[in-house]
Amino acid sequence: MKLRNFSGVFLAGILFFSAANAQEKTVTVGGAAMYPSKNIVENAVNSKEHTTLVAAVKAAGLVETLSSAGPFTVFAPTNAAFEMLPAGTVESLVKPENKATLTTVLTYHVVAGKFDSKAVAAMIKAGNGKAEIKTVSGGTLVATMEGSKLVLTDAKGGKSVVTIANVYQSNGVIHVIDHVLLPQ
Repeated sequence: MKLRNFSGVFLAGILFFSAANAQEKTVTVGGAAMYPSKNIVENAVNSKEHTTLVAAVKAAGLVETLSSAGPFTVFAPTNAAFEMLPAGTVESLVKPENKATLTTVLTYHVVAGKFDSKAVAAMIKAGNGKAEIKTVSGGTLVATMEGSKLVLTDAKGGKSVVTIANVYQSNGVIHVIDHVLLPQ
């Protein structure tokens, strides 16, 4: 009788745990599930498409910041986006002597607050077709819609398209982008 009660409690615990995990809606990025209950860094380290970004975040000393409560909106360039930069750029940026420049580039991809695609679209609509978004680095991104695509234009006129929107995190939201955004 006691064994039956124990097994019932054990089974109920397994079912509760399974139900809790099943309720957590994930998005797959870089071949890995991104869990809304994990923070930006905890999720990003699992994406095969963001290994360069993660290495850069570590080199800049931003792991602790992006693991904090936030909230943050991160426009996360893929490895392919970093590969489009001139040869040697990434290798140069991650050198200790270039930490300040690397930090500026990375924080240009971060916005204080949680802005999902619906919020950005509302900002664009309110701005008559464009929204100026202040980044943590102090720079500005211009968000527009090109058809159904959310496009970000950086300070140098470069454009990046959001390829995966609304990857929710415990401390914000990530939008995957196809180009690295560059400040002045």
